[in-house]
Amino acid sequence: MTDVAIDVNTGEVVVFWVCAILAVAGALGMVLSRKAVHSALWIALTMINLAVLYVANSAPFLGMVQIIVYTGAVMMLFLFVLMVVGVDSSDSLIETIKGQRAAALVLGIGLAALLVWGIGNGLAETSAIGLDEANAQDGGNVQGIANLIFTKYLLAFELTSALLITAAMGAMVLAHRERWTERPSQRIRSIARFQRDGHPGNLPNPGVYARHNAVDTPALLPDGSTLDLSVPAPVRSRADARPIDHADVDEVREITEGKSE
Repeated sequence: MTDVAIDVNTGEVVVFWVCAILAVAGALGMVLSRKAVHSALWIALTMINLAVLYVANSAPFLGMVQIIVYTGAVMMLFLFVLMVVGVDSSDSLIETIKGQRAAALVLGIGLAALLVWGIGNGLAETSAIGLDEANAQDGGNVQGIANLIFTKYLLAFELTSALLITAAMGAMVLAHRERWTERPSQRIRSIARFQRDGHPGNLPNPGVYARHNAVDTPALLPDGSTLDLSVPAPVRSRADARPIDHADVDEVREITEGKSE
């Protein structure tokens, strides 16, 4: 058995340990966080550090794809949906599909077994040549990945794409919320609106039937009185509403009726 001399690069060692610790910390934070938004941010940290490890191991294409596609597109889209739709922590306690927890446990154990088997084979492999030589065989990292995807691992690549689509559909099904009450009709909503206290319809804009169209000018009712609700609440709270000069109102009425010369 021949001894192989391995050159240890201090910079690579530092990058590995820093990124490895941050990646594991992000994975633990993703699992232990109680809020979905925090979990998404933690997993984004893990993905970024994995991308740095890919680049450090002479796989720049994988590193850029990891950042652009997964961290920049998938995770940001996930965060956008969470912030728009909103997810309550109590939603995770209700199973919309019976038996999903048991299925998730079985699939998680299977995935862990596959990871252990793959890592074990990688550590026991004695004919590894390294990424630099592997990239040189096909002319670069992108060409080497394309050659493997569309030849040796074509079936696995297609199955993975189908799995991602299935996962997206499954996420839609799991995020579906059951409606416990009947959706109110337009008639019911209209009746409820008039039963509540306050103005049931749209309020007139400030300055309606007034000498000024400023926001602090209250609207006038047909009897000549003012409607204070037409003035914004901050203006009313500061007592900045403009008083109505009824002499001006009478003058406008006389002009419109042709009584004024």
